Amino acid sequence: MEKKSLKIIVSGGGTGGHIFPAISIANALKEIQPDVEILFVGAEGKMEMEKVPNAGYKIVGLPVAGFQRKLSLKTFTFFWKLFKSMMKARKVLKDFKPDALVGVGGYASGPMLKTAQKKGIPTLIQEQNSYAGVTNRLLAKKAKAICVAYEGMDKYFPADKIIMTGNPVRQDLVNLESKKEEAHKYFNVPEGQKVILVLGGSLGAKTLNRSLMGYMKEIGEQQDITLIWQTGKLYHADIKKELEGFDAKNVRLYDFITRMDLAFSISDLIVSRAGAGTISELCLVGKPTILIPSPNVTEDHQTKNAQALVKKNAAVMIDDLGAPKELVVVAFELLKNAEKSAELSMNILALALPLAARVIAEKVLELATGKE
Repeated sequence: MEKKSLKIIVSGGGTGGHIFPAISIANALKEIQPDVEILFVGAEGKMEMEKVPNAGYKIVGLPVAGFQRKLSLKTFTFFWKLFKSMMKARKVLKDFKPDALVGVGGYASGPMLKTAQKKGIPTLIQEQNSYAGVTNRLLAKKAKAICVAYEGMDKYFPADKIIMTGNPVRQDLVNLESKKEEAHKYFNVPEGQKVILVLGGSLGAKTLNRSLMGYMKEIGEQQDITLIWQTGKLYHADIKKELEGFDAKNVRLYDFITRMDLAFSISDLIVSRAGAGTISELCLVGKPTILIPSPNVTEDHQTKNAQALVKKNAAVMIDDLGAPKELVVVAFELLKNAEKSAELSMNILALALPLAARVIAEKVLELATGKE
């Protein structure tokens, strides 16, 4: 009798922080078992509906939306959409007949995993943050395994289900040292320059952009520093116009940096928000880092992510309110302090877990074949 190929559903999304780890897990599953069938389930209208097909995978969208904490018409729509999503999740399970499900967080993860758990299909949760959201805490009770990236997660989840894997990261972030020469040409940065890389996420971060613009005269005066600045698509045009009023030949402005591997390879200091996926990449990159957590996220989880690194002397943290005055000053000081930079670099590198996607994929296959 012919052996049936395994079927896996990967569910979740909403932001790049959820989608890219999900795709990394799917790629690792294919690497270990090429005949595995993978179906993604996301939220209608969210970025996974575009990014996942671009990565070569099929995706189904649920009409799910985020819960509004203030009572309004959207509260009622939320429950209606949730009901419709649960119905659609049942249909997806009936049609696809998966052997296991992976939930990576994001709107679609909840209805999909909940429905699978009711049907006795094994589920695995991949919790990216150092602070577990309500949905994952509820789903954890019936999940078979919970893959985490931070220590101390037993305060949210049953300790016997936790596996410390780290967060899956892009595989082009290895051997960065060998890419330096290419990076100098790509960003047009002269040899011998110190490089500050500023990342506000794909949409940008208003605070980071304001903090740099407020010190643009001082940045422009730094003969030995180049600033590679990802503004985000929302802010790029305005900042480009503002920059015309400054003599800032040492600024390289981008709405979005496609070759992040080259940007990381050439940087001497990285300034970033503190999303879980980004932090996992920064650990692998191993450069001195200033984290400015976004205050506009659920339950302030970016601050908790950043604090986990600060405790290990693996990054410097500046809060969002303090950034306009402190960011550039702290960045310049850190670039001059070779000893502190080396210490931060060594400590953040020690936290890297580069094989996360493969470890998670192996566990998913174990669950799917009933070998756990």
